[in-house]
Amino acid sequence: MITRRKAIATMGAVGLGLTVSVNGAQKQSSSILIKNATVFDGHDELSGTQDVLIKDNRISKVGPHLKADEKTKIIDAKGKFLMPGLSDAHWHTIFAAASFEDFNMPDQGLVLATAIEEAKRTVLRGFTTVRDVAGGVFGIKKAIDKKIIKGPRIFPSGAFVSQSAGHGDMREITNPPSRYGGIQSVMEKSGDFVLADGVDEVLTAVRWQLKKGASQIKIGAGGGVISHFDPMDSLQFTLPEIRAATSAAKDWGTYVCSHVYSDAGVNRAIDGGVKSIEHGHFATEKTIKRMADEGIWLSIQPFEANQYFPKAPPGSKGAILDGVWRKTLGLALKNKCNYAFGTDLLFDAFSASGQNYMLYLFSEVLGPLNALRVATSGNAKLMAMSGERNPYIQAELGVIKPGAWADVVLVDGNPLRDFKLIYQYEDKFNLIIKDGDIIKNTIG
Repeated sequence: MITRRKAIATMGAVGLGLTVSVNGAQKQSSSILIKNATVFDGHDELSGTQDVLIKDNRISKVGPHLKADEKTKIIDAKGKFLMPGLSDAHWHTIFAAASFEDFNMPDQGLVLATAIEEAKRTVLRGFTTVRDVAGGVFGIKKAIDKKIIKGPRIFPSGAFVSQSAGHGDMREITNPPSRYGGIQSVMEKSGDFVLADGVDEVLTAVRWQLKKGASQIKIGAGGGVISHFDPMDSLQFTLPEIRAATSAAKDWGTYVCSHVYSDAGVNRAIDGGVKSIEHGHFATEKTIKRMADEGIWLSIQPFEANQYFPKAPPGSKGAILDGVWRKTLGLALKNKCNYAFGTDLLFDAFSASGQNYMLYLFSEVLGPLNALRVATSGNAKLMAMSGERNPYIQAELGVIKPGAWADVVLVDGNPLRDFKLIYQYEDKFNLIIKDGDIIKNTIG
């Protein structure tokens, strides 16, 4: 079936000799041939050394001894490990590196500048795709797609939809709800959060994000760490409110993901039609089995104290999360529940630089092969659930195969033998190509 967007993406090349990128911008045809690579295609390591031919922003051919014309840029991988670009299923482009203090400025200039710089660092870590699950990121996404700035492909949720006194309510306790004379928080004004109470307000909030271009919707169904006034075990949004959100998203052919930690909150979210549980650290095995039976995704983050993720004070909300993810992810493996890898690193550029180390932590539970699978082809399956709202629907993500997007990383060494290479990205990621463009090349 040819969708309207697929047809538009194809038309520009006809009769013009031009290639049309995902954002519709025209550019001259180009090609890159990566020779003699050890190829991991997103599922398994291919036997023998392979060549990968990239034409424009797609992978054209994969196989031994490929030929190219004199205009093709040739890169000899010399047996190094070529893998699809990595993905992060729970990322915040706006919040990853900006501190809370950065939001207390006369305008958004500092926050946006910080986000733009962090977007570049994100793709230089080998993460060529992120699912952004809260933040007013639409303009930055467009600038990346137009190649004005460098950064990963972004699946935007837009504003996090929260109830009053919920995980997205960043107002001071002395600031009442707007209907009682209160004013919006800074993060509401900038489109990072939206507060909605009651079915009608939830419908409006969700439809607003879809109008702005959301590929999926994010709601809060339970308490969180960074929000001050909602206990972790609190249930948020009534069942009719959650159903309103999922109904509005379904009408646009996409889905709702939900922030929630507690077992009761996870079950209420599923009852309401949520398809992706963000966090879910305290889900019981009974709930994980239910998720597996109903095809619900567990998008979990490896929260534990390390050099990038400081240890939370004893008794704090954050402290109870330390290391819990290992048991929960193990339950997902045992019960064959869909799972995704994400990081949710917030408000600190140094912590954000631990994105690759977080994937290394996943490998300690999954093993190197499954850790690479989940961060490439696995996460891509979750992102594809946005259907026609998928901003990159014209080709596959997370794989190296003919027709897929040309997002690849060449590693000096084999991560399937030594996964530490993943967090040694500054030295070991020799070549990064995103959308057919060379972002980094230290191999020559």
